[in-house]
Amino acid sequence: MLKSIDPLLNADVLYALRSMGHGDDLVLCDTNFPADAVARQTVLGRLLRIDNVTASHAARAILSVLPLDSFVDKPASRMEIVGQPNEIPPVQSEVQATLDAAQGRSFPMASVERFAFYELAKRSYCVIQTGERRFYGCFIFKKGVIPPDVA
Repeated sequence: MLKSIDPLLNADVLYALRSMGHGDDLVLCDTNFPADAVARQTVLGRLLRIDNVTASHAARAILSVLPLDSFVDKPASRMEIVGQPNEIPPVQSEVQATLDAAQGRSFPMASVERFAFYELAKRSYCVIQTGERRFYGCFIFKKGVIPPDVA
């Protein structure tokens, strides 16, 4: 155990988060996402897991240590529902609330069409699969920077 680090962040996940650079993408996905196949095409090349938790619980743990990119308009994205791109299912509302809380303000996510999401995911740094069983519990977070301390 480590102080001030959410215990959901296992050694493999912490390694990936620390290894990512500014602008690298992290995919957080549900249990139905083709996670292993997509993860094999990422920079890391293997699937990471945060099992037995919802997408919002995993997002809260990740966002407790991962800064989001302030150089892009939408550093967080969600997968659109096929045929209903403007509908926001409960799983996405929950992650949106988690994102807003982590950022300390309203922080709207971009929406990405399903097959475009898969292509972005293949070019990401890593894929982390959760225990989320609800459909469309898939998100992309773009890593930002932590500024130096000002004396």
